[in-house]
Parts: sequence; C-alpha cells; structure tokens
Amino acid sequence: MSFLGSVLGWLLDPTHWQGSDGIPTRIAEHVVLSGLAVGVGVLIALPVGVLLGHTNRAGFVAINVANIGRALPSMALLALALPVAFSLGLGLGFWPTFLALVPLAVPPILTNSFVGIRSVDRDVVEAARGMGMGEWGVLRQAELPIAAPLMIAGVRNAAVAIVATATLGALVAGGGLGRYIVDGLARQQPDRLFVGALLVALLAVATELGFGLFERLAVSAGVRNTSQQPHSSAAATPR
Repeated sequence: MSFLGSVLGWLLDPTHWQGSDGIPTRIAEHVVLSGLAVGVGVLIALPVGVLLGHTNRAGFVAINVANIGRALPSMALLALALPVAFSLGLGLGFWPTFLALVPLAVPPILTNSFVGIRSVDRDVVEAARGMGMGEWGVLRQAELPIAAPLMIAGVRNAAVAIVATATLGALVAGGGLGRYIVDGLARQQPDRLFVGALLVALLAVATELGFGLFERLAVSAGVRNTSQQPHSSAAATPR
C-alpha cells in the first residue's frame, strides 16, 4: 500500500503536470515521435505492398525482407541509427530515435498490405476487369476496399509496437514517456518509473482501441464480417 500511495502522490503532485518534464508534455512528445514514425512507415511500406500485391511480383522477396526487419532488435536499430544521425549533424534525442523506429513500422505494414491485396478473391478481380475497369479502377474499387481490414491491422500493429518501443529514445537523451522510466531508474525513484511504464501501457491500449474505432468507421460492416483473414495472417505465404 505504501508503494501505491507513493505512486498516487506522484501523480497528484501539481509539479508533475506542468513544465518541460510534465506529464502532458511527455505524452505529447511520445505521440508526436510515434505518429511521425508510423506515418513515414506507411508512406514507405503501404504503396510498395499494394503495388507488389496487385502485380503479384517479388512477393517472396517482400515477405522475407519484412521478416528480416522483424528480427532486428530495437536496441540494435537504435545503435545503428546513432552514427547515421551524427553523420547528418542531427545529434542525440529525437532524430536517432526516429530513424530507429521507422524500420520497425515497415515490416507489418508491408506484409499486411501485400497479403491483404493477394487475399482478395481472384474471381472478384477478374469480374471487375470484365466490367471494363482498368488496373487503377480494379485496385481502387475492388482490391483496396476488401483488403482494408488487414491493411489497417498492419498499421495498428506497427503503431502499438512503436508506442512501446519509443521509450528507448530516453537512452539517447530523447523525450517522451521513456524519460520517466530511465530517470526513475537513475534516481532510484520507483514511483516515477512505475508511472512512466503505466502511461506507456495506457497509451498503447488507447492506440489499439483508436485503430479499432477507425476500422469500424472506415470499413463497411459487410467487408468486416466477410473478411476471413485473421490479423496473424500477415506472416502467411503469398499466393
């Protein structure tokens, strides 16, 4: 009870809700860093996955490159990002963390977008072509709407993973909620450390729920109900 009281006291302390080290500021830093990393990951991986899925070319290469990306440890990516950031004159903090997080976003988005497009019934695709649709029309009106649930799942998985991993940025003088965890360890303040871990967990849950709501709003109920591919199918072998 004394530890929980200490945590509650830390949370109720007004000084922890204002200034550069305040909870709102740290949450905002974490959200901005994570959001930008996911956004860049989407810009890189989504078009590639959709194009490869639509053309059914280099699918084996895409899936295996993505799987290699999954195998890279987060700390190793951060260590690799540091010399790149230094060589570009970006220093410590935000940019090394950002450069390390983007490769984490690419594999699930690339894999899910590819598998999502390839999982569309070929009869539907051929029927769309038979109606006189061009390749862009087939992709936009037939493949993308049906593949949308799996594609959104890929972005959601990437976002949740990045929200959790962004805490490592504090190790290279970055901001965000990881600051509480690292500083809590350094200062031997378990209440600060616990609050940091709790806020990261809550932010990850909020991200998961937010994407679930977005899927409900963006994808028609008929497509959601008839989708047969589970989210774990991202690792499946392409057809």
